[in-house]
Amino acid sequence: LGDSGNNEVEMHAILAEYDLPYDFPDSVENAAARIPDQIPEEEYQKRRDFRQVPTFTIDPEDAKDFDDALSLRKLKDGYWEVGIHIADVTHYVQPDSLLDKEAYDRGTSVYLVDRVVPMLPERLSNGVCSLRPNEEKLCFSAVFKMDDQARVHDQWFGRTVINSDRRFNYQEAQDLIDGGDGDMKQEILKLNELARKLRKERFDSGSIAFERVEVKFMLDELGSPTGVYFKEHGESNELIEEFMLLANRKVAEYIRTGPQDKTPRTFVYRIHDKPDSDKLENFADFVQKFGYSLDMKSNRAITGSINELLEKVEGKREQNVVETLAIRSMAKAEYSTRNIGHYGLAFDYYTHFTSPIRRYPDMMVHRLLARYLEGGKSADKKKYEGMCKATSDMEKLAEDAERASIKYKQVEFLQDRVGEEFDGIISGVMEWGVFVELTDTKCEGLVHIRDLDDDFYIYDERNYCITGQHNGKKYQLGDPVHVKLVRTDLEKKQIDFLMLDKK
Repeated sequence: LGDSGNNEVEMHAILAEYDLPYDFPDSVENAAARIPDQIPEEEYQKRRDFRQVPTFTIDPEDAKDFDDALSLRKLKDGYWEVGIHIADVTHYVQPDSLLDKEAYDRGTSVYLVDRVVPMLPERLSNGVCSLRPNEEKLCFSAVFKMDDQARVHDQWFGRTVINSDRRFNYQEAQDLIDGGDGDMKQEILKLNELARKLRKERFDSGSIAFERVEVKFMLDELGSPTGVYFKEHGESNELIEEFMLLANRKVAEYIRTGPQDKTPRTFVYRIHDKPDSDKLENFADFVQKFGYSLDMKSNRAITGSINELLEKVEGKREQNVVETLAIRSMAKAEYSTRNIGHYGLAFDYYTHFTSPIRRYPDMMVHRLLARYLEGGKSADKKKYEGMCKATSDMEKLAEDAERASIKYKQVEFLQDRVGEEFDGIISGVMEWGVFVELTDTKCEGLVHIRDLDDDFYIYDERNYCITGQHNGKKYQLGDPVHVKLVRTDLEKKQIDFLMLDKK
């Protein structure tokens, strides 16, 4: 692939390791190039026209693929009309076409530390489909009639045409929420007020508030890390999140409860199973050591007390460990035609409708929704279950590749600091050693058990600790420690520490 240590080569090596592509075949690029920019006149006739309704997007500052927009207007009857407009990718990407097969094989866009490897060629993802401001775009929309309490009184799903008035990044929208002035301020404030009510209702119903700290690297022009910063998750993020959750939930409910015979129609759900009871009990035992307790009487009690716990640990030294373990005790969300609900969100019906530019299951959802809106009969369940399994597998691969790219940057970031000492917290315990996460950068490395040479240490899996056989010294998950960086290995993406002392 090229010289090791070269950023471009290393990122390609990670993609190759996970058998992920990093460019498109010419045939696929050519197919994308043939898609026209202009919307044909007859297409306008088939769609609901939102071009005159105040509409905007909110995305990360560096985003180029805008696949969701929000619109808001006050109706004559006093209700609010909230439009959640999603890029109509399946209008451009026809089933079994070259573009469709390529998107299905990829399953998802891959977000490495310094780049996005898109699921669709750039001409579509950043161009034709992307809901860029002041351009007419085709969408598949969920439109809700809501009152001031954020209760939904009416809903409509279908194809639309929009023209976004403004592209916000999260910080710009946050500034308006925090009292700043600017265009579309009233729309953003009203939608934020509704989003807060949706959020409260969701948590009152048992949704779990997982908000992990997101670590980002500052990179120079060669892709080398020069610093670390933590990504803020503000109310502007939550505003978008709540309306996307609403659209996803309402689409899934509509499919399940729409006009049908006795057999439910085949659909793609995003499901999340209940936690494994043994893992949950272990977690409850562990947090007791920090003086917290979990109420295990019922599902509702569990989710409520997990939320309470996550709130209490915020800002404490054990926050990261408790959050990590809470997530580890949960099942993994996946795609399936067999609906069991979404435990973490406390929704009986949930799907992914809102990101078809970067997730293939959302394209499947758009096609099925269109089919059923037109009165079509139920799709082949076995075929769709196979597609759900394949896209769930690709999602996991993409996550593993993303983690590998972050790990590589961590090693690269620390490689010139061998010999330095750091404060950290024990973030993992295994029979071969303890993992330590550095407090200031969240970089993680290993203290090998063979390097703890003051005693023979015994691993206690249930209590997440190792204990010295003779001196009784214990290293437990969540303990603050002081370590020295002794080795970095870019090739293996490994960081090794030496334990100096417990803090």
